[in-house]
Amino acid sequence: MGPVQIIATSVAAVITVVAIVLVVRTVRRMLSVVRLGQPDPSRSGPRGLRLKTMLAETLGHTRMLRWTVVGAAHWFVMIAFLALSSLVLEAYFEVAVPDHGLPLIGAWNVYGLVTEWIGVLGFIGILVLIGIRLRNLPGNPNRRSRFTGSTMWQAYYVEYTILAVLLCGFFIRGFKAANDTLEWPVWAAPVSHGLGAVLPASAAAVSLIAMLKIVVSMTWVIVIASNITMGVAWHRFLAFFNIYFKREPGRAGSGLRALRPMMSEGKPLDFEEADPDKDQFGVAQVEQFTWKGILDFSTCTECGRCQSQCPAWNTGKPLSPKLLILSLRDHAYAKAPYLLAGGPSAAEEALAKVDVLALAEKDRPLIGGVDENGVIDPDVLWSCTTCGACVEQCPVDIEHVDHIVDMRRYQVLIESNFPTEAGVMLRNLENKGNPWGAAQSTREDWTKGLDFTVPNVADGGDFEYLFWVGCAGAFEDRAKKTTRAVATLLNEAGVSFAILGQGETCTGDPARRIGNEFVFQMLAQQNVETLNEAGVKKIVATCPHCFNTLANEYGQLGGHFEVIHHTQLLAQLVSAGKLTPVQPVDGAITYHDPCYLGRHNRVFAPPREVLGAVASSQDDAGLVEMDRFAERSFCCGAGGARMWMEERIGKRINVERVEEALSTGAKTVAVSCPFCLTMLGDGVTGKKAAGAAPDDVEVVDVASVLLRSLSSNNS
Repeated sequence: MGPVQIIATSVAAVITVVAIVLVVRTVRRMLSVVRLGQPDPSRSGPRGLRLKTMLAETLGHTRMLRWTVVGAAHWFVMIAFLALSSLVLEAYFEVAVPDHGLPLIGAWNVYGLVTEWIGVLGFIGILVLIGIRLRNLPGNPNRRSRFTGSTMWQAYYVEYTILAVLLCGFFIRGFKAANDTLEWPVWAAPVSHGLGAVLPASAAAVSLIAMLKIVVSMTWVIVIASNITMGVAWHRFLAFFNIYFKREPGRAGSGLRALRPMMSEGKPLDFEEADPDKDQFGVAQVEQFTWKGILDFSTCTECGRCQSQCPAWNTGKPLSPKLLILSLRDHAYAKAPYLLAGGPSAAEEALAKVDVLALAEKDRPLIGGVDENGVIDPDVLWSCTTCGACVEQCPVDIEHVDHIVDMRRYQVLIESNFPTEAGVMLRNLENKGNPWGAAQSTREDWTKGLDFTVPNVADGGDFEYLFWVGCAGAFEDRAKKTTRAVATLLNEAGVSFAILGQGETCTGDPARRIGNEFVFQMLAQQNVETLNEAGVKKIVATCPHCFNTLANEYGQLGGHFEVIHHTQLLAQLVSAGKLTPVQPVDGAITYHDPCYLGRHNRVFAPPREVLGAVASSQDDAGLVEMDRFAERSFCCGAGGARMWMEERIGKRINVERVEEALSTGAKTVAVSCPFCLTMLGDGVTGKKAAGAAPDDVEVVDVASVLLRSLSSNNS
């Protein structure tokens, strides 16, 4: 080795040792912080399925590719980043011996060809990502940038590091080509050979650029080791684990549906034996999240995809799922020294060694306003509609909704601290069995005036489906029209069904989403007992919230039923010829996907199949989609018990969605949820009053649309 090689090799060796020592120390610290979380035994199996899902989502980029350009660019960058490990390793040989490369495989033409094109495509990909970031700078006055609140210098640093390492790789190969020592022919490394044609021959240049490549790479390692909360870098390693440990691995989409039950020490909380002084009721401190929760916080890449889809953020509310996760992450790591020293039970001499900032962090309330120095503002917590758009879009499977509801649970059950208007709803659930406070004796009033008798389970007799009417379907005037339409259609098709009538009570969905697990379990256990005693096997429900709760959450309490949404059953009946539309709908139809039917439960096609069967074939008619539909549908604003809370901040979510629906030019806005029917109906009414919507636009349920089409006499 010449003097250049000796100096370059020495510099590379020193910075590499420093980087390894620092990153090992940081990884150990990160693991110790994650282990502070509560146990979660549900994350252990099935291992094969978890591994398959993790590989599909990472190597296949199944989430990222939903945003085609960004996803494709990120895939090439990811592959280039993985390949950089071998190319950086190759640089350690090149820095010492300029005319050598990676032993064993380094001389293979296939290796040269693959790494050459990975470098080219990775280079293009990183330029695309940089361009996208620059085009969406957070200075947007409309708060539409998904990068608002992200730590931009970290993102730029990571992106430009990748760019620099790729460029170094090409210049090393270019100089080797100029020196006539490049291992591969022109067809395997055309860019490198082309670069070599314009570069001077210089063995020293190979060693110096190889040293630069190592220095840039190891400096990056040192920087991330010095910034444990630098999620934009750490997600490259943590994402594999976070996706592996996701809940419901292998399930299409986000893996939503049921909320996690309330847990204490890794076990579901039994309210009959629970002790608030000993057991954990929701989350009051950051260390009360599960270890998977803290891993979630650590993994966030600050990409803002969740933020861009959040209905609260998009209508001027303070909630950003990304910023919520980042706040919890920063708080967890700031408080960690105190917790690792022993926390509340630590000896005074142990706490004396703890940084004063960590001691200050321990006194911060998890939920609190600016005057209380809270980690999460109450308006942030209560703005969530639990629509799941954040979880659906997160490329690393962070479970925002579970964390939000866990924090709500403590606020409701222990602190009794929640929006005052929601208290009326909770009292109605406890005292009347429905959120509206209607008399139980009126649950069957919707059947009056029908020209057939609606069978009741209490009357005896066999039936195939239990028609779960739901509280809205029984008491809310607009929803009662849907209930009557569904019953009429089932009767017309000859479907055997019955109702519980006064034996039915609220499923408990609004109580659970607001955080009152006690009321949810009280209602759910009552319903499970009633359904089991009636011998119910199949249930058809018109409310997606009831549908989701019955199908996915009652199993936690011993209620296992085959549950179908009314649009699914109607689609089957239309397909089988048992219901035959004869009168096309006048004008175009647009369909709004309810969050709890579509995103949470992946029911997208059946409602569209029904509407497609009744839509007109005229050029200006048919079924037209809004800009945001299917898994990217925009919430109506009623989920997460928001139906019973005032919307005082920013633009109303239902108005935002109605404006999107009106922009399609459709005369009929079809829905398949009573909450959506109310919210969008109110929005359209408001627009009509303001002269901003045609008088003939209406919001109706899919069932009502189908019923009208069966006969020109139906209305």
